[in-house]
Amino acid sequence: MSLDRLLRPRSVAVIGGGVWCASVVRECRKIGFAGELWPVHPSKAEISGVPAYPSVDALPDAPDAAFIGVNREATIPVLRALATRGAGGAVCFASGFQEAEAEIAGGASLQAELVQAAGDMAILGPNCYGFLNALDGAALWPDQHGLVRTERGVAIITQSSNIALNITMQRRGLPLAYVVTVGNQAKTDMAEVGAALLQDPRVTALGLHVEGFGDPARMEALAATARRLNKPIVALKVGASEQARTATVSHTASLAGSDAGARALMARLGIGRASSLPALLETLKLLHAAGPLPHTGIASLSCSGGEASLMADSALGTGVTFPPLTELQRTALRSALGPKVALANPLDYHTYIWGNAAAMAGTFTAMMTPDLALGCVVLDFPRPDRCGPAPDWQSAIDGAEAAARAHGVPMALIASLPENMPEEIADDCMARGITPFFGIAEALESIALAARLHPAPGAPILASGPLTGDPVTLPEAEAKAALAAHGLAVPRSARASSPDEAARRAEEWPAPLVLKGEGAAHKSEAGLVRLNLAPGEIRTAAEAMAAPGYLIEEQITGAVAELLVGVTRDPAHGFVLTLGAGGTLTELLSDTASILVPATEADISAALDTLRIAPLLSGYRGAPAADRPAMLQAILAIQSYVVDNAATLAEVEVNPLICTPTRAVAADALIRKVGP
Repeated sequence: MSLDRLLRPRSVAVIGGGVWCASVVRECRKIGFAGELWPVHPSKAEISGVPAYPSVDALPDAPDAAFIGVNREATIPVLRALATRGAGGAVCFASGFQEAEAEIAGGASLQAELVQAAGDMAILGPNCYGFLNALDGAALWPDQHGLVRTERGVAIITQSSNIALNITMQRRGLPLAYVVTVGNQAKTDMAEVGAALLQDPRVTALGLHVEGFGDPARMEALAATARRLNKPIVALKVGASEQARTATVSHTASLAGSDAGARALMARLGIGRASSLPALLETLKLLHAAGPLPHTGIASLSCSGGEASLMADSALGTGVTFPPLTELQRTALRSALGPKVALANPLDYHTYIWGNAAAMAGTFTAMMTPDLALGCVVLDFPRPDRCGPAPDWQSAIDGAEAAARAHGVPMALIASLPENMPEEIADDCMARGITPFFGIAEALESIALAARLHPAPGAPILASGPLTGDPVTLPEAEAKAALAAHGLAVPRSARASSPDEAARRAEEWPAPLVLKGEGAAHKSEAGLVRLNLAPGEIRTAAEAMAAPGYLIEEQITGAVAELLVGVTRDPAHGFVLTLGAGGTLTELLSDTASILVPATEADISAALDTLRIAPLLSGYRGAPAADRPAMLQAILAIQSYVVDNAATLAEVEVNPLICTPTRAVAADALIRKVGP
């Protein structure tokens, strides 16, 4: 379904007579809409001075886009009439549909009627404000907004109309080409809208404000479109969905949750994840001005040692680096600054050259080299309401522009305090291709994000959806047998129904042994695990447990580390593979990394390297290293089981996977699934 007519209309119908519809007419005029504007009301002759038509059927033609500003019950027949006329699409403003099912009976069924009434026609909403197109001048928008016309810019899609409204009021110099709200996404979802916006050659990047992802496959398609067009996507993901918590039986379910699934999905698709609304806007600004960065190595300049130190300290933990100065840089800087300035990156160039436009341009140019990702000048501007003109600050902007021209490396200005970057300065910088950052922390986060937006196409995400039926937990022995069939190493074991049988089975086994009582998911907490037993101690230990059944196993010794390996079914994001510190350290450290299934061996290895226990796996302080190929084979075996059982699987967990210098063995396993 094409969204061209809806998003770039030449005719707009505004249906309804309330203040919201009058606002749509007003905002279309205000933004300079040059097409046909057709208010619709059964009894009013005009809306905001524009002649009105009594019905959709009375319109002179099928509108490209329509704003439906009537109540939820009346929305359905209006939508049906528009679809019958062949309209290009509609904004459904009314609320009280599926989002309000808990408060208003019939909301979900009414939303189903709405989708049916729309037929093949695209709709935004219900429960949304609509959209703003600042490129062509269209405002199907029932409120004030802060957009101005632009020739190119970024597009932003949100599930929250109020967040969208707030974004339009930004004063950060970010050129907004489109702002679109999708509300309930009853028919046309964020992924479909995003793909349509990216197709516009005037759109440079896409920002998403996401409360919850829908179908992962549709997000994959959006990411593929972005990759093909070389247009980056950044998202602010908020909220938490209970969909991801299919159970609390395993550690994995409690550690992963929907946030881990969202994080893994965005990493897989190459979508940058911003931590806040300001960070989202600042990153989009950088992407609009400079595009994705090749790496995180930057140069920083300021006329204060305090600012230089602040930049260096603030970068800790962000991944942003300050490469040491080369001899070529040192020679050029010494020539520009003289002998009194200590040369370093970040550079405090002092105030010796302040106000000297030529010297500032020379210094900024000398600091830059073609192999840097970005050059940054820390610069806070004086208050225009209390201070006089600032020509010296203008020299700094000119110097940054000269440095960018000299080396082809993008430049940025960073105000250490957001309020110290006036909007007119930000607009001027963007016009010059210089990114004006509002705050050091936001600038560094934006730089780090912009350097990670280089996705490579991979295998399709394993489809997941809600299970039909309630999952059951397999006995541990059955779970291990199922995983062993896919190549997972498990201990030698035997099941017994009584203490006497357990003792007989263990008679000829070498110590040490492990005895487990069956009947509980968390055996250690229930007192159903005994370690370091000799064969002769099995009967007494089993009698003390009084369990319905027993599992006798060889005890795996020589552990370098213990891992948790778990996969949860997350309908919103796919199957989430979580790796982390296992055994007794699972809850203590909460040291995990999550990726999506299917993951490659390289993906798994990279995830393991992010764990805090990674040094243990590699051999800490001369200790033996764990058998890396055996670990990877064990994790791939678990993944293989998940892929083959995806239709019925809720979750699988191995905790701990005992990693020794020669093997990786599943000491415990849990599987929850529907059916056999």
